[in-house]
Amino acid sequence: MEDTDTANTMKMTLFSEEEVRDIYGLKWGCGGGGSDDDDYIEVSCGCTSHRYGDAAGRLRVFSSGFLEISCECFPGCKEDKLTPAAFEQHSGRETSRKWKNNIWVIVDGYKMPLYKTALLKYYNQASKSGNGSSRSRNVKVHRDEFVRCRECNKERRFRLRNKEECRSYHDALADLNWKCSDMPHDEVNCDDDEERASRRIYRGCSQSSTCKGCTSCVCFGCEICRFSDCSCQTCSDFTRNAEA
Repeated sequence: MEDTDTANTMKMTLFSEEEVRDIYGLKWGCGGGGSDDDDYIEVSCGCTSHRYGDAAGRLRVFSSGFLEISCECFPGCKEDKLTPAAFEQHSGRETSRKWKNNIWVIVDGYKMPLYKTALLKYYNQASKSGNGSSRSRNVKVHRDEFVRCRECNKERRFRLRNKEECRSYHDALADLNWKCSDMPHDEVNCDDDEERASRRIYRGCSQSSTCKGCTSCVCFGCEICRFSDCSCQTCSDFTRNAEA
């Protein structure tokens, strides 16, 4: 009972009862998105394509303004930690780049566009401040990167949202014999299809879903993607400069 009361209390510090009343699938949590103490609420969401129908997902709204969606378009879909723009594109929505209008939540049994709810208030506050949701947490956003398998010659996506994921990519890039079976958590194997080229252009930049590399998503070294226990030149130089 105490845990439930605590969760309800923390949830109400993010949104008032009136703001989240009747939103389907509402849950509360803490941590993630680059910060261990960033409170969030999670709700069911979706995006509708006239061709493919509804793609369901779980939207996390962080107190920092950061938005993150785990796709549930079919059982076993591995697309998680998507930006809203990336989820919109993944769903097959024909008129993309309007995710505030196209992504919806269920309110009192009806689909309601995000922009008509209070769920974007922290995102809007972060945008108006000029800092962006990721910078308000003082965490560098890293875009997704790809490594090619030595055996099947297919490129595999690495998401770089936290230190563990950055380390997996860092080690894979340094391994000239890296193969699909080395992917952490058995996420992919050589028999799986390679991502389509039209999908690979979406790399998780918070400023533009099809960004080819900018100061918001390209990192030249930070505490998340550099490692003091690694002896490579890049990590060694970063550690030496940080200690100077």
